[in-house]
Amino acid sequence: MGSTQDESLSTFKILVATDNHLGVWEKNPERGNDSFETFEEVLAIAVEQDVDFILLEGDLFHENKPSRQCVLRCMELLKKCTHGDKSVQFDFLSDAAENFKHIKNPVVNYMDPNLNIGVPIFSIHGNHDDPSGLGQHCALELLSSSGLINYFGKTSDLKDINIMPLLLEKGETKFAIFGLSSIKDERLFRLFKEGKVKMLRPKEYEDKWFNLMVLHQNHNKQCGMINHIPESFLDNFLDLVVWDHEHECILQAQVPHESAPDSFHVIQPGSSVATSLCAGKAVPKQVALLEVFKRKFSITPVDLKTVRPFVFAMVSLSDHDLDDATSIMENSPVENFVEEKVRDMIKESETQITGHSKQPKKPLIRLRVEFSNEAQMFNVVRFGHKFAEVVANPEDMILFKKEKKEVKKDELGIDNDAMDAAFNDMEVEETRVEDLVRQYFAGIENQVQNLSLLSERGLCGER
Repeated sequence: MGSTQDESLSTFKILVATDNHLGVWEKNPERGNDSFETFEEVLAIAVEQDVDFILLEGDLFHENKPSRQCVLRCMELLKKCTHGDKSVQFDFLSDAAENFKHIKNPVVNYMDPNLNIGVPIFSIHGNHDDPSGLGQHCALELLSSSGLINYFGKTSDLKDINIMPLLLEKGETKFAIFGLSSIKDERLFRLFKEGKVKMLRPKEYEDKWFNLMVLHQNHNKQCGMINHIPESFLDNFLDLVVWDHEHECILQAQVPHESAPDSFHVIQPGSSVATSLCAGKAVPKQVALLEVFKRKFSITPVDLKTVRPFVFAMVSLSDHDLDDATSIMENSPVENFVEEKVRDMIKESETQITGHSKQPKKPLIRLRVEFSNEAQMFNVVRFGHKFAEVVANPEDMILFKKEKKEVKKDELGIDNDAMDAAFNDMEVEETRVEDLVRQYFAGIENQVQNLSLLSERGLCGER
């Protein structure tokens, strides 16, 4: 695609990135710059690849009220990337007053005669940087009012949602972007079920538009029955869905929709910085270079080279012959075993060194240690002091978790292992009681212990 000169003049070239989480670990002396260094690299890739525009899909900031230092550094980076004499090669066809009606001056920034924008940025908000407080404003509106980005997808009516697309045109290619900023998943789930989420399509040349949707919601149904948005809720006229909020990077091109292979495709760009230490965050970080010509598209993953090395591993102590009777000693067999494993992980992290001058060298290490006897545990903070000079997170490298047992049941009929699994498997920042209850009953094997009078929702007090 884009091999001929005519196709090149009609091919949109877009850099797709999400969940940059600027300001995460901002007060940490070792990791405070990580998010900014990688975001600067993302913007540099856009300039180097000569893209038409950048598409950001939420959680640009980690905090709902980012610090002044964080906002200032973000604005400086955006200005450096977006301003310039480069001419924008596509037309904006939709009604800016509708797309940006939440902004006092609703105009796409590259058409503002007072600005000199060479690389436009379009962005929705996520769950971390969503509107709040007096006036229901968010940090993205500050950037939008400053002319640095085009903030769209904000929904003020949470009873009946009409998604108005951005309509762009470049040569023979017509491009519609449907943006839906983050909404509480349970509320959005109910609105979809009630048919109150509508996508407004252009009437003219209906079959000529390439339809892309960006949304910032839970994608994994393990988050809860109604605490995610199923792919089946989305309209089949879409060509591509960019799913954000999930931090694991999945950028395989042309991945078919599970329940409707002839329908849209889904990609998940993932985050550009590790905000927590779980397995999904250890997947290599990438951004997507999306090219669209008429109704065809291609995706080229681009590796990020300034990401701090991160190695995640799990070990079960029961799989190893260790004497835990002496674990209270300074050099216990368990502690020595874990120390050896950590050193192997540090060695493994060296394979993630890219050679980029701005890549941090100290790795993030997370070893999940499953134990059966509490005597096997040791002081992880004291243990971390040994690696203070070589690891970025010495204080929380080790995470102890109780092993699951094969034999279940106690005298009260409570499945303790199912309960432990419900807590241990949830590597999320916010855990709801309803989800723990659902996961517990999903994990029990004894059908006698299932609920018969109340549903899981009823037990939690949901209506």
